[in-house]
Amino acid sequence: MGYKETLLSPIKIGTRDCKNRFFAQPMECVDSDEEGNPTDLTYERYENLYKGGFGLVDLEGITVTNESRARKTQLEIMPRNEKPLKNFIRRLKEVNPDTLIIFQLTHSGEISESEFSRKVCVKPMYGIGGDVLTEEEVDHIMDQFVVASQIAHEVGADGIDMKLCHGYLGSQIIRPFNDRDWKYGGSWERRRQWAFDLQERIMRAVNDKNFLIGSKMSMWEGHPGGFGSAGPESPLMDMTEPLDLIKGLEERGSTYFIESLGNVHSAMNYMESLKDAPELSYLHIYFSDLMKKALRPETVVIGSHFSPFRGKKNKLMSVDPEKSSLFAMGAHCIEEGMMDMVGLGRQSFADPLTPLKLMEGREDEIKYCTQCMNCEELMIRQQPVGCVAYNKPYTQRFVECRKKYGKLNELHT
Repeated sequence: MGYKETLLSPIKIGTRDCKNRFFAQPMECVDSDEEGNPTDLTYERYENLYKGGFGLVDLEGITVTNESRARKTQLEIMPRNEKPLKNFIRRLKEVNPDTLIIFQLTHSGEISESEFSRKVCVKPMYGIGGDVLTEEEVDHIMDQFVVASQIAHEVGADGIDMKLCHGYLGSQIIRPFNDRDWKYGGSWERRRQWAFDLQERIMRAVNDKNFLIGSKMSMWEGHPGGFGSAGPESPLMDMTEPLDLIKGLEERGSTYFIESLGNVHSAMNYMESLKDAPELSYLHIYFSDLMKKALRPETVVIGSHFSPFRGKKNKLMSVDPEKSSLFAMGAHCIEEGMMDMVGLGRQSFADPLTPLKLMEGREDEIKYCTQCMNCEELMIRQQPVGCVAYNKPYTQRFVECRKKYGKLNELHT
């Protein structure tokens, strides 16, 4: 089977039929209005993904609260946002009724920006800090996740992504660094119980077997004490807890998982490799394969970090370019059982029509991500985000941002 046939083949996610193996990663774009509702910029981005024929789209880190958030104009999902979100989903479905959409629900925790919100944590980490949350406050946050899930269901989303990655609150609670003695801290049994309790509460509240639930996981956060490490201060990688967590969530009803690595504060290069380190993509394939081997065959594993593979011209060494392209490598990983779908993040900025162009035999027209990381700089500067290389309005915004703030010295939030 050629890569076109593999990547365009359908797949079942829970009870839902997904038309192909292309997944649009949740990419925070800082372009909501003051109340966290979608703007014209938001509509344009997602309508392009729907026109592009992605099988599954993940709505970017939509926050369950405006009290603690990482972006000043971040999409929000609270009762006041229900009507705008319903209109948003209705319009997307009019563009392409076949594309599935899930909402990535998040709380920023210690990644929250203190200039306009409250930075909170379960245990202060060096260089970050934040107010230590009480058990009652964490229970309230879980209530907010449940309400957000009900809203997602009501507005027409096909499911939710319970965000457990990249250093946001979900990963802060489950990481070994959270050794504080409290309801969801200390032992692994107590830390994992937070994710188990939250998922079970969401499923009871939504009460729809067709509603998808899963998580994007940083299997290894990439810093001592982070999720996937051997202890609260250990720099050693240990997959005992991550694999136990995904199996426990699967037993409780999760139908998919999105593989990821890294942390936005201290290990961003594992999330989004720089131009000169495309080989880090192979690490993501390894972890996707670990997840796939640990889970039931029907549980969908979505791979990440495919933008560096580009077309038939990339910076990967010692590999035939015909075999190391985004399409060839993605199909190979699916055919060999390492994952079920291919996730595109920065590539979805560079060319949201990537799947459509493959379908229509227009591969030579695809614009590939240059890995310039300028989109990331816009996000860190709290500016609306898009592809600086190929989208002129964002190119101009980037130029203006550099004039105002200068060059960003460190690439982290």
